[in-house]
Amino acid sequence: MISILLPTDFSQNSKNAIAYALELFKSQKVEFYLLHAYQNEFYDHDELVSRAVFEDVLDQVRNESLSNLEKLRIQVESNASNPNFRFHTISAYNTLIEEANLIAEGKNIDLIVMGTKGKSNERHIVFGSNTFQVLKYVKCPVLAVPSTHPKLPIKHILFPTDYLYAYQHRELALLHLLANSNQSVIDVLYVSKRAKLTLWQEDNLEIIKKGLDGCEVNVYRASDGQIAKSITTYIKNNAIDLLVMVNTQHSFLEDMLFSSTLDTVSVDLKIPLLALQNATRTIPKIKIL
Repeated sequence: MISILLPTDFSQNSKNAIAYALELFKSQKVEFYLLHAYQNEFYDHDELVSRAVFEDVLDQVRNESLSNLEKLRIQVESNASNPNFRFHTISAYNTLIEEANLIAEGKNIDLIVMGTKGKSNERHIVFGSNTFQVLKYVKCPVLAVPSTHPKLPIKHILFPTDYLYAYQHRELALLHLLANSNQSVIDVLYVSKRAKLTLWQEDNLEIIKKGLDGCEVNVYRASDGQIAKSITTYIKNNAIDLLVMVNTQHSFLEDMLFSSTLDTVSVDLKIPLLALQNATRTIPKIKIL
C-alpha cells in the first residue's frame, strides 16, 4: 500500500492537485493523509491584535481547520472511484514544513502531492511559497502539480540526470510504479558537454536501468551543457507529461531552483514535477509574535 500526503490550504489549486493524485493512483491501494497546517494562518489572522484574544482566535482557526478538512474529506471520498483508497485528516497547529516532515517520518510517507501554487496564484511565480518550502526542506519525494490541468495518463516522462547520484531503491520504485501503471516511456537525459562517463557515473546509470527494469527506457545526451535550456527545450519538443528530477545538494534541481529567487526561477513548468529524495537542509526559524 502507498502512503501519500496531501497538504491543502483549501484553495482550488490544492484541490486540483488532490484530484490529480486520485486519478494518477486510481488502480493502487493508497492511504491518503489530508493535511492542513495552520500556524502561519493563525499569526496572520486579522483578529489577532493582542495577547488577550490569543486563545479565542486560536480556537476559531482550529475549528475552521477541522471543519474545512472534514468537508474536504467527504468531497474527496465521494469523488474517489477506488474502494482501496483510505482517507485521513490531520489538522495541525504547526508550520507546513515542520508538520510535513513529522508526518513523512511518522507515517512512512512515500509521496507528497501538492499544487505548485496556493491561494495567491501569482502568474509570474512558478512555485508558491508553500510548495517552494516543501520542495526545499521536506525530506520526502514531492509531486508538484501545476494549475494548468495536466493531462493523464502520463505517457512520456523526462528524467534528467548527471549520473552523480546513486539512486535508492525506494526512489526508483516510485518512478517504476508510475511508469508501469501508465505504460509510460522514460527518457533519461544526460546534460553535459562531456560524452564520456566516469566509472562512478557508469555505475549509477546501471542502477537506474536495473531499478527501472521492465519499463521502456531511452538514454539520451544533450551536449550544450545548459541544463535549464536543454530540459525546457526537450519538454517542448517531445510532449513530456512529467518531469522527474533528484533533489540533492549540487543537483540539477538544486541549481535551477534554490540558487535563484522565486521570481527568477529558470524553468517555467507547465507539467508536473516529481522531485525525488529531497536533501536534508536546516529548516529556517519562524518568527513568532
